[in-house]
Amino acid sequence: MKLSVIILNYNVRYFLELCLKSVQSAITTIDAEIIVVDNKSSDDSCAMVKSLFPDVKLIQNNDNSGFSKGNNIGVALAKGQYLCILNPDTVVAEDTFIKLLEFSETKNNLGIVGCQLIDGKGTFLPESKRNIPTPKVSLKKMLGNSKDYYTNNLDENAIGKVDILVGAFMFMTKEVYKAVGGFDEDYFMYGEDIDLSYKVLKAGYTNYYYGDTSIIHFKGESTLRDTKYAKRFYGAMQIFYKKHFKRNLLFSSLVWLGIKLAYLLRTTDKLKMLKSDQSYVFSNTTIKEMVSQLDKPVHIMPQVLNKIAPNSTVVYDFNHLEIKAVIVDMKEKSKQQHIVFRLLPKNSNFIIGSDSAVNRGTIIHF
Repeated sequence: MKLSVIILNYNVRYFLELCLKSVQSAITTIDAEIIVVDNKSSDDSCAMVKSLFPDVKLIQNNDNSGFSKGNNIGVALAKGQYLCILNPDTVVAEDTFIKLLEFSETKNNLGIVGCQLIDGKGTFLPESKRNIPTPKVSLKKMLGNSKDYYTNNLDENAIGKVDILVGAFMFMTKEVYKAVGGFDEDYFMYGEDIDLSYKVLKAGYTNYYYGDTSIIHFKGESTLRDTKYAKRFYGAMQIFYKKHFKRNLLFSSLVWLGIKLAYLLRTTDKLKMLKSDQSYVFSNTTIKEMVSQLDKPVHIMPQVLNKIAPNSTVVYDFNHLEIKAVIVDMKEKSKQQHIVFRLLPKNSNFIIGSDSAVNRGTIIHF
C-alpha cells in the first residue's frame, strides 16, 4: 500500500465529515487507506464514521490519551509506505497527495514534507513553515517578534528546505517515522510536532515545505484557546527545551512570563465574528432550506471567479465545485474586505466554516 492517512479526532464530528470527504476525493487514484483514531469523543463522531465511511478504519480509544499517543496508535496499524498525519479540521485538495507523492519520490534522505495551510478566512498560516524554536527565538516570538520563528525567507508558494512543520499536516515515510520513534508521548498536546520535526532533522533527514499545494485548516477546532491552553503550551515547551536544550532557571522564568503575557493579550483581543450584508451560494442549484437558514438574499453564481461585494458571505457548494478551485478562490477573495467563507460538503445537510483561530467555528444545519 502506498499511503496511510491518519486522522486523530476529538469532538469535531462535522469538521471530520468534511475532512474525510476531501481525503476520499484525494485518494481515488492512490492505493491508500484512511485511519481515524477517536480519543473518546462525546459527540457522535464514531457513529458518523461507521455510517458514512464504512471503508475507513476506526479505532475507538477508551480515553483521551492526547495527540502523540493517539497518532502513534494509528500509525502502528498503518500499512502504507507513506504516512500523512492530518488534523480532522482540515480540507485537502484533490491533488494534494498526488503532488506530494511525486515530489517525495524524487528526494533522497527525505524527512517530513509539509504544505501550504490557509485558515477559514483564506489567510496563509505562517506556521506552515518554521525555524527551530531555540530558547531565544521562542522568547522573542512570545513577546511579539516572530521574524526568526517562521521561515520568512521562503515564499508561501515556494518549495524548499525547512526545519519545523506543523502537526495539522505532516507527510513522511513510515520508515522515517519509526526510525525516530514517532511522536513523543510525554507531550499530551502542543509541541509534539516541533519535537518530531527536530528529531527527524537530528537524525540526518531533510524536511521540506511544499507550497505548490494548499489545504484549509480551521485552526480554532484543534487548537482551542481555552483556560488550559497556556498551561499545556508552557508544559510542552518545557519538555522540548529540557529534552533538546540545556535548561536554565532564569530562561524558564522568562518563558513562563512570556507565555502568560502572550495568552493574556490574545484572550483580551479575541477575534470578532465578521458580519456580512449579502450571501452568495456558488452552486448550480438553489438549496432552499439552507437559504432560509442564512436569512440573507442569495445570489446563485455559476463559477468561483466572480467578484464579490465587500461584507459578503460566500458559500461554496462542493457538490459542484472542486476543492482546489475553492481554495484558490478563498485565497484570492481573502484580500477583499470582510468576506466570510462557508462550505457545503458534498451530499451533506449542513454548511460549515470558521472565522477565528480562538473560537470554534459555525455549523448551520438544514
